[in-house]
Amino acid sequence: MALTDEFQALNKAFSGVGIDENSLISILGKWHPEERKSFRKGTPHFFKQDERHFERWDDHHVKHLKHEFMRFKNAVVLWTMHSWERDARLVKEALKKGPQTYSVLVEIACTRSAEELLGARKAYHSLFDHSIEEDVAYHIDGPEGKLLVALVSAYRYEGPKVKDDTAKSEAKTLAHAIKNADKRNPIEDDEVIRILSTRSKPHLKEIYKHYQEISGHNIDEDLDDALRLKETVQCLCTPHTYFSQVLEISLRNGVDKSIKKGLTRVIVTRADADMKEIKEEYRNRYGVSLTEKIEATANGNYKDFLLTLAARGG
Repeated sequence: MALTDEFQALNKAFSGVGIDENSLISILGKWHPEERKSFRKGTPHFFKQDERHFERWDDHHVKHLKHEFMRFKNAVVLWTMHSWERDARLVKEALKKGPQTYSVLVEIACTRSAEELLGARKAYHSLFDHSIEEDVAYHIDGPEGKLLVALVSAYRYEGPKVKDDTAKSEAKTLAHAIKNADKRNPIEDDEVIRILSTRSKPHLKEIYKHYQEISGHNIDEDLDDALRLKETVQCLCTPHTYFSQVLEISLRNGVDKSIKKGLTRVIVTRADADMKEIKEEYRNRYGVSLTEKIEATANGNYKDFLLTLAARGG
């Protein structure tokens, strides 16, 4: 392979999500000092010279590569964990990282079964000597904190029975709260929090249907200005839409590393659950298969591991 072709191959190996380890081994392992020098000269986005013309890695790219090398390891570690421990650690990390990752709290509270969420709460006790509820309440104040505490504390009825009259009435309650959002944010409405944090998922899906009949819109479409409520409704009523959106955003070029983590999190946590439905929703929404998108975006062992997990859903 010509040296310029090898430069291009290495640039590709360092791009996307994950690292193409095989290309690094086959190319870098055989290079002599002059070839490595040519690579440093030919890749100013990786290397730079100081005022003494000393060639050095750009610190930003060193940090970036560390994150990319870690993706495969992190995915393997998460996959081998008990699902309760995994969710507990994801909650802890989200609380540590701050508001930009609080959607992970909603995701875990609203897409897990009652027993799965209870198991995560038990695991959190064992791992951190605190409850999820008290840590959420400590880190997040105001109406958002009140909503999130209610969601992570829930133990929802999981049977099929739904009272249609009650669902219609509560759909009207939500419609009224959202319509009057200019007077009071719906997240400050105790009835909104009660409905979203206590009702069963079949009941909430009936509310979702009746809301559409009342207003002509889906609930989540009317909650663009209330992100945490929008995420809550999506995770409870249309989880496959929510997960496909997380995957699509995480596979974009140039997104923040905390957003990129959504790719690992969704593939690992849903591989044994509803990956088939998520892949179908992804294709319907974005016109390309999730497998094709991962193939085009991810690299190396990380890519191969994600594709293997994604295939488990059929």
